Amino acid sequence: MLPACRTEDEGFAIPQLELTSRDVDGFFHELRDFHEAFSDCFARREPREHFLRYLAGQFSALERKSIELMALKVEGGNVRAMQRLISDVVWDEDHMRWTHHHLVNDDLGDPEGIVSFDESGFPKKGKHSVGVARQYCGSLGKVENCQVGVFAAYASCRGYTLLATRLFMPEAWLSDTYATRRPSARCPKK
Repeated sequence: MLPACRTEDEGFAIPQLELTSRDVDGFFHELRDFHEAFSDCFARREPREHFLRYLAGQFSALERKSIELMALKVEGGNVRAMQRLISDVVWDEDHMRWTHHHLVNDDLGDPEGIVSFDESGFPKKGKHSVGVARQYCGSLGKVENCQVGVFAAYASCRGYTLLATRLFMPEAWLSDTYATRRPSARCPKK
């Protein structure tokens, strides 16, 4: 199911996506195939299965996509196991990214495709999440307590997708003042 362009005569066509019941009928089969492409990124079967449940939860009709709500919504979901998938399970992130990029190339690749970069701020009430600081938050249009992510996306006339993300680390988080906060917030050492 590839989107048709709804602005064909313009330089930057915006893809149009119209779902039919036939598209949705085979969706879970396609999701399983997509999941299978990443199977060797996990060392054990259990995390692989929880990853599939996580993916299904992300596509559910839930308004809020928290781990707990998704685990309760999907068949065979286990709240604690899915929380561990996100917080503790080690997977081969480099291989996962490599697999994703190859899938993007196969499905959306086009000689005239582009990569774009953008940042987005996420307001936060607390101060314990990695990278939270008073900084410019684009979604609010002002300096506020937030996290900032930097995103790389790919777009072509065949569709668009997210390629990579990175968390912006304010300079204060790298100082000695934050030395005890970094490990408790699970801040990566690299």
